[in-house]
Amino acid sequence: MALYIDPPSWPGHGRLWSHLVSDVSYAELHAFADRLGVDRRAFERDHYDIPAQRYADVVAAGALEVRSREVVRLLHEAGLRRRRRAGDQPRGPLSS
Repeated sequence: MALYIDPPSWPGHGRLWSHLVSDVSYAELHAFADRLGVDRRAFERDHYDIPAQRYADVVAAGALEVRSREVVRLLHEAGLRRRRRAGDQPRGPLSS
């Protein structure tokens, strides 16, 4: 049972963003995000988009720092990876 965050290296809306994921369940991920006051609109398919200025807060709250490739691997191994389907509109990161 752990939460993971990759470095803020994903550009969008004039900022850099990280991805916050769980290796157990979406319920665990949502509960962690709720405790941090992250808006549910920042959830995209299988992760939360976290702006760079919140990165340290998320790590201080217990998320483990991993590389971006590790985030994808963890989601696949947990069976939580949700790929964008044909016809889905891409969304950019939302602020929390």
